[in-house]
Amino acid sequence: MAENALYDAIGAGYAKLRKPDPRIAQAIHRALGDARSVLNVGAGSGSYEPTDRAVTALEPSAEMIRQRPLGSAKVLQGIAEDLPFADLEFDAAMAVLTVHHWTDLKAGLREMRRVAKDRLVILTFDPSTPYFWLADYIPEIAELDKPTMPELSVFERILRKTTVETVPIPHDCTDGFLGAYWRRPHAYLDARVRSAISTFAKMGDVSNALTRLASDLSSGVWEDRYGRLLDAESLDVGYRLVVAGGGAELQTPASVTR
Repeated sequence: MAENALYDAIGAGYAKLRKPDPRIAQAIHRALGDARSVLNVGAGSGSYEPTDRAVTALEPSAEMIRQRPLGSAKVLQGIAEDLPFADLEFDAAMAVLTVHHWTDLKAGLREMRRVAKDRLVILTFDPSTPYFWLADYIPEIAELDKPTMPELSVFERILRKTTVETVPIPHDCTDGFLGAYWRRPHAYLDARVRSAISTFAKMGDVSNALTRLASDLSSGVWEDRYGRLLDAESLDVGYRLVVAGGGAELQTPASVTR
């Protein structure tokens, strides 16, 4: 399913369930450094956009654009692989949990570098990380993500000189992405919660797995197996912040091609 079609389908309640978590926001904003102008690629409803800088958003889905709050950054409808901006127009470009939806990762990353002078900041998921307990109930998750989630080495190969930071997910994370509820297992039984997670939108019928999860929660089996997590404040469930230099690092702006 193309990114805009996927998010047109799941986007109806997205903004209510995918509220930016301040601890994740702090990591992203710190990685942006002193950039004063920022392009947010695959911006969705505007999560994690800094409010103390000049931000421009780009988003393919009309439904997601519709949910952007009043007063948020100006937004254009478009795709990462063909950014409608001039070379080195921004100090930085950011992309939050979106690269796995792009049709051409290499083209999208090169476009981000073309328009950003100083740095690229990308929040993504490392598919080499062992999945948390949810994959024990729905093993298809790992198989579904493997073809779409880029290995971290791919970013290094395309962008060169990347740094990677682990982003631990707090137990009360307010952003309802797939790994957000690792200490709140009952949340995955809520159809409304699942409706805002793209992974579930791409899967088939998982009712049998959810029935087993509900049964294990009721009987205490889940707590027997995973109860140690209930004392953890945060957990590494595979989310990574990738930072790379912008187009000004190259010899000339003209060498940054589409």
